[in-house]
Amino acid sequence: MRALVDMNDAQIDALNALAKRMRRSRAALIRAAIDEYLARHHREQVEDGFGLWGTHKVDGLAYQEKMRSEW
Repeated sequence: MRALVDMNDAQIDALNALAKRMRRSRAALIRAAIDEYLARHHREQVEDGFGLWGTHKVDGLAYQEKMRSEW
């Protein structure tokens, strides 16, 4: 799939220089950057979920069993 991305001249120049230095295409660098960005934000999302029950005084398993018993 193709996507159109607007970049300013400084970004294009920097990307061209990096691509030349790394001997990779600009497209490959952009794909790698997107992959890193998505992985970082996925980790943050997962890490945000840890400790959610830390401030509660009830045991998570006991709460779950109580909720299921109401079905």
